[in-house]
Amino acid sequence: MRRFTRLTNGFSKKVEAHANAVALHFMYYNFVRIHKTLRVTPAMAAGVTDKLWEIGDIVALIEAKEAEKPMARGAYRKKLN
Repeated sequence: MRRFTRLTNGFSKKVEAHANAVALHFMYYNFVRIHKTLRVTPAMAAGVTDKLWEIGDIVALIEAKEAEKPMARGAYRKKLN
């Protein structure tokens, strides 16, 4: 992945954004992409799932996770007059 190098626009400056991008890549690689040698996804070959996932399934998981956690509010600062 070119996300690890600083030579592209996809370079992550924040650690959290980088971790999210790597997790999304691994999710796609293991659940969506059919490998030529296996003829199925690695998750199907390992018996983790029995269906071929689509990108929409991953997006639905992300949206469901975001909907269940409340938004964190920052600390209030007093205004200086």
